[in-house]
Amino acid sequence: MAQWRWLLLLVGLLVSLGAVLLLADSLLRLYNTLALISPLLAQVVLGVILAVGVGAAGFSLYRLWPFLRPRRRQSSLQAPRYPQEAAAANLYAVQNQVEQIQDQVARQALQEKARSLEFSNPSQALTIAVFGVGSAGKTALVNELLGQPVGQVGAALGTTQTQQTYPWQIPNVSKALQLVDTPGIAEAGIAGTDREQAARTVAAGADLILFVVDDDLRQAEYTVLQALISMGKRVLLVLNKADRYPETDLEALLERLRSRVIPPLSPDDIVAVAALPQPLPQVGGGWLQMQPNLLPLRARLADLLRQEGETLIADNLLLQTQQLGETARQIIDSQRQAQADAIIERYQWLSAGAIAVTPLPGLDFLATAAINAQMVVELSQVYGCEVSIEEGKALALSVAKTLTGLGLVKGTVDLLALGLQTNLATVLAGRALKGTSGAYLTRIAGKSFVEYFRQNQSWGDGGMGAVIEQQFRLNQRDAVIKAFIKEAINRVVPIAREQP
Repeated sequence: MAQWRWLLLLVGLLVSLGAVLLLADSLLRLYNTLALISPLLAQVVLGVILAVGVGAAGFSLYRLWPFLRPRRRQSSLQAPRYPQEAAAANLYAVQNQVEQIQDQVARQALQEKARSLEFSNPSQALTIAVFGVGSAGKTALVNELLGQPVGQVGAALGTTQTQQTYPWQIPNVSKALQLVDTPGIAEAGIAGTDREQAARTVAAGADLILFVVDDDLRQAEYTVLQALISMGKRVLLVLNKADRYPETDLEALLERLRSRVIPPLSPDDIVAVAALPQPLPQVGGGWLQMQPNLLPLRARLADLLRQEGETLIADNLLLQTQQLGETARQIIDSQRQAQADAIIERYQWLSAGAIAVTPLPGLDFLATAAINAQMVVELSQVYGCEVSIEEGKALALSVAKTLTGLGLVKGTVDLLALGLQTNLATVLAGRALKGTSGAYLTRIAGKSFVEYFRQNQSWGDGGMGAVIEQQFRLNQRDAVIKAFIKEAINRVVPIAREQP
């Protein structure tokens, strides 16, 4: 195959050389002929021919250069290979999102959060939050892990009022740690609710969570645990007070705990401990205080930190940037929705006025295509999709035809007729019905366009008809119809009174 290519190239060069020689010979002959008449004329003609030739060659090279130049191999965008890279990429995208937020207070709050994440260092101390219901033994567990009584231990709920943070180190693990004792969850009263919210905030920001229980999962515990796992938090489920159960009952309880968590935790991530064992009565009298047993938890923590210690902080940083991005997205979505509602509100009454004064025998929704086309353009700008007026007109006509084809035009007239006749005299209601129906159909069209732009200019799997029908159903609610008719009476009826 390569030989054929070289042969074709050689033939092409010979043909090109022959053409150049033939052209040069022709020019020389022309020059000599003209020189006999006038040497100056010969020089001028030859100069013009050469200038035209050079210009044609340059223009041809300019047009062919995109095809002749060596194509650079496009560098494909590679997904981040490590959590740190993914977190940095997410954070950059979030910062761009935050700049779009118009609410100054919300924007500044998210900017501060983004800056705090930007300066996070993967080599910083790893945060472990001890989390769970009140009196599950969280503080006793913290005391025993630290090897000294740093927190008050008591039977009453709410013993730990505020979070307490302690530096910690595990033998043979170089990673610096900080242990956070959090207030209990599921406590009664306003103060208990506030403490639970504070505990959840700490857990959401921690790199690792020790979720402490002292029995089978209660509903409140199960709900919070599932929320943390679904969020993507790294969790160890710690069954405290294991000394209260016979061995067979303890194994059965651990098995139940494993079966309740969905998606399931690794069996190694569910451990049984006894941070503060109950004293046992002796036969001859007195009590025997048993030693705490945290060996299963210590062993699992040591293995986990050796295997995942370098990535736990990075994973948590990635998770927090994702959550920050979702918060920014929700704020922007609400902001856009408010802007879109204002645009739809304005154009629906413009449409009503145009239809009310149009001398047509019936309701012609297509007559307002120009108005609706401009509405489409403005909605597209709100959602960052540039749509021309011609594209907007085509979309408006398509939606108008779909509304007619689905029978929603007649359905709108029937829907609004009863409400208008209830509030107005029959003759006046009939005059106002045309404009009001046009406004309502423009509203349905506008809401449908919002869904179209929210889905990146896609009608989804169900197509345009499904989106329009859904918006029609959503706007059929009694409260919506009553508010709409009330507004129509204020806006459309004055126009209808002026019509002959």
